[in-house]
Amino acid sequence: MAMKVRAKKPVLDAGPITLAYSKFVVMHSTERRLMIYNKLQSLLKNHFSMMDALERLYHTASNEGRDPSDTFAIAIIEWTKQIKNGESFSTAVQGWVPQTEVLTLSVGDIANLELALENTIRAVEGMRKMKEPVVEATVYPLFLMLLVSFLVYGVGAYMVPPMEEAVPDVVWRGTAKSLIDLSHFVQDHPIPLFTFFPIITVIIYWSFPRWRGQSRVFFDRIPPWSIYRIFVGVGWLLSLAALVRAGTPVSRAMQVLRQDATPYLRRRINAALYYINNGENLGDALDMTNLRFPDQEIIGDLKIYAELDNFSEALTNLSNQWLDNSTKIIEKMSAIINSFAILSIALFVAWVVMGTFAMQDQMVQNMGTVN
Repeated sequence: MAMKVRAKKPVLDAGPITLAYSKFVVMHSTERRLMIYNKLQSLLKNHFSMMDALERLYHTASNEGRDPSDTFAIAIIEWTKQIKNGESFSTAVQGWVPQTEVLTLSVGDIANLELALENTIRAVEGMRKMKEPVVEATVYPLFLMLLVSFLVYGVGAYMVPPMEEAVPDVVWRGTAKSLIDLSHFVQDHPIPLFTFFPIITVIIYWSFPRWRGQSRVFFDRIPPWSIYRIFVGVGWLLSLAALVRAGTPVSRAMQVLRQDATPYLRRRINAALYYINNGENLGDALDMTNLRFPDQEIIGDLKIYAELDNFSEALTNLSNQWLDNSTKIIEKMSAIINSFAILSIALFVAWVVMGTFAMQDQMVQNMGTVN
């Protein structure tokens, strides 16, 4: 059957601003980027050449050439130019997609781009699957903390002062006194009240990718650092499995993943590489670092699987299993953290109610004494 030949339409060169904007959009459009990978993989499997496959992807992205300003249409045109100049696909997409995807694509770019695309899709989809419970475990508690700050301010600045002023001679006791003390603190120090949680949040988020010392090992066992450890560990293991499956030796794969790693992850990769370069297998090397990364149970499994002949397949299966298990673990952590935050608000409201009743009782007692 003869294939229908599309009429080629002239494509205008994108200016620097348009290119920069297109790169930003493509870089942050994970779902559509995965669609491009899937379509490209499917076309290559059906024996299309790279140039023919990219041409068909361009026609789809640009609505048969009617919308050449589409960001992905611009991206595909730029990739095509690079490949025509002799560059590989992974080099062509440099700057358009996250570096981890570039690294995964580069492994099978020459020998088996279809497999490289498959591995990249699996790794990216795995991280997408992880992000929702991670966001839920962090954003909602932060919202509740901010809500608590407003509640504290509202009670301290607007509810308690009128009651205190009504009977200025009362010597407050118990819960009523604690409520009065809160009111004075809120009125005297409103800025710390509203900046405490944001500052703590910024410090925690700053520490996630940067704090790498031995003391971090202890905090990696408790939320929110444990959630970050699992998230980074899953992503690292998925990428490592993709590289090893494509035929990359473990030591080389670790070096590749180290290039774009955060200080936190780089510290753990470097520590393991030291032992790998001295002849230890992956599982033993991770165990010898005493960093408990990515997870103590995973390390135990890797010590067993590293001795198997089909290590690459076992590593792929292990990474996929841990992805599913980690998603469930983070969902449970998220539920616990959210429940704790809601309970904290409930306890605060209960304390305010009890303090208010105590103030009313002591006000009535004071009025009776005066009369």
